[in-house]
Amino acid sequence: LSLPVQFWAGWGFYQAAWSGFKNRTAGMDTLIAVGTSAAFGYSILSLWFPTPMYFDTASVIITLILLGRYLEAKAKAHTSDAIKKLLHLQAKTARIIRNGKEIDIPIDQVKVGDTIRVRPGEKIPVDGKITEGASTIDESMVTGESLPVDKKAGDTVIGATMNKTGTFLFAATKIGSDTMLSQIVKMVSEAQSSRAPIARLADVVSGYFVPIVLMAAVATFVVWFDAGTFSQAFTNMIAVLIIACPCALGLATPTAIMVGTGRGAEHGILIKDAEALEVAYQTNVAVFDKTGTLTKGEPKVTDFASVGNQIPRLKSYMYALEKLSEHPLSRAIVSYFSPVSSKPPVSPLLVKDFRAIEGFGLSGTIAQTYILIGNKKLMDKERVPLAPELEKKSQQWMAEGKTLAYVAVANKHVALIAIADTIKTEAKDTVAALKRMGITVWMITGDNEVTARAIAKQAGIANVLAGVLPQEKAAKIQEFKSSKLIKKPVVAFAGDGINDAPGLAAADVGIAMGTGTDIAMESAGITLLNKDLRSVVSALKLSKTTLTIIKQNLFWAFGYNVILIPVAMGVLYPVTGWLLNPALAAFAMAASSISVVGNSLRLKGVNI
Repeated sequence: LSLPVQFWAGWGFYQAAWSGFKNRTAGMDTLIAVGTSAAFGYSILSLWFPTPMYFDTASVIITLILLGRYLEAKAKAHTSDAIKKLLHLQAKTARIIRNGKEIDIPIDQVKVGDTIRVRPGEKIPVDGKITEGASTIDESMVTGESLPVDKKAGDTVIGATMNKTGTFLFAATKIGSDTMLSQIVKMVSEAQSSRAPIARLADVVSGYFVPIVLMAAVATFVVWFDAGTFSQAFTNMIAVLIIACPCALGLATPTAIMVGTGRGAEHGILIKDAEALEVAYQTNVAVFDKTGTLTKGEPKVTDFASVGNQIPRLKSYMYALEKLSEHPLSRAIVSYFSPVSSKPPVSPLLVKDFRAIEGFGLSGTIAQTYILIGNKKLMDKERVPLAPELEKKSQQWMAEGKTLAYVAVANKHVALIAIADTIKTEAKDTVAALKRMGITVWMITGDNEVTARAIAKQAGIANVLAGVLPQEKAAKIQEFKSSKLIKKPVVAFAGDGINDAPGLAAADVGIAMGTGTDIAMESAGITLLNKDLRSVVSALKLSKTTLTIIKQNLFWAFGYNVILIPVAMGVLYPVTGWLLNPALAAFAMAASSISVVGNSLRLKGVNI
């Protein structure tokens, strides 16, 4: 029964040991191959002699080591999925105009200069510039902008973003591998492939440990053969090899990783691989994306101010007019002014001459009263002077980075609405906790400087990078990693959008918010399944505790060898007359493994 385990399941150890031998190196695989072969070979000889057999010892060693490696390999099996999902964002076809006719063609047949029509609710197929029409486009999945962007003739559009309202024509300027989406895919791929593996402490020590063990075993055989019998010399040599077999060493990291990741999962923290844990505990720079990470990721009405005494009627009019629009800002206003009393609101059916003016706002007539709701450009266009009573509020809210909607009734400015992507309630506590841990905190965003600074101030973040394009995020993370301002910077980056994927992959440890995209989560080493930002702190604490346990395990695994190998060699024999037989060596090896597992299980009780 042990034969297939030894030479089929364990064949990889022999191959690695042989490869190491040819390259004049020795690692854990060498010890596993030599130790299990010694136990197996000794057991074969025991078929003809009345001595203990160790077939089970050899099989258990190989099985446990393979289990540990399987768990590590499985965690890394999906690193390429993020690339595939990025590619799936792209539209499959494009509606181009050729010879005066509209035809749908596969996206790979689009040429630079082609005129393409995009209707509401459709994805923009490639990068380009609008030539006719206007619309509102949701670019959040690519640029990180928290609010949809109004576009008109002459403005650029990005492939894979979503057209929300209007119909427009645009000329293709970048296709294939030149599009922004393709560049993001390329950067994610490069960042993932360039991520250097952390040097394993076990392998480093094994490089010195293995040759010493082999020499000790040979020396034991020579000394005892010279002083006694072949049987005694061989028995002591086998005892040295068995006691040195790194079963506990092989379990030291996987068991702690298993328990640590399980503990994290209980708290909504998913650890993608051991590498993330090994790096995260050293974090001294934490970089947060703004939209969807520090903020809630959806526009909300934060403030409302008006003049006059007809506020209930005004709110009802605004509700009716905005109800007819599909613009995301309109939905925020409708949600804010939704009737909470039993009194029925003004029906949208009573709105006459409704118009959605792309890039400006809305207009309509209710009860023979002309209503305008939109940006300042709409007020200027309709020659509506701003109410002096609202000027101070306007300046204050703009300084806070909020988007303003102006309301006019009968060409008179009567109200002001402030809309913003609001900060998460726990963001400030999270930033404060990270600072107490000695971590420097930054915020990075594609939003403008005013909005970025306003959000950062609320979160307690002094360091801000605003206006950063998706293709620049990975480069900025690399700058943090090579910074001379912090000794040995280790950078953690937390984000949730597709535009964050390159940064997540480039960081020493990427932390993806579970409320974000699958691409962000699969580009990161750590994923937070809950919405609580404080889980970032918990993840770093879990990493530190797990690494402490791993180091304790490795210390014990090597320490037990350092103590018992001389005993197996017979150094106590001249004083006590006692020798360590292979059976007792196997028991000691098992005890070492059990102690390592027990120490790892302590992670279950750790408070994170």
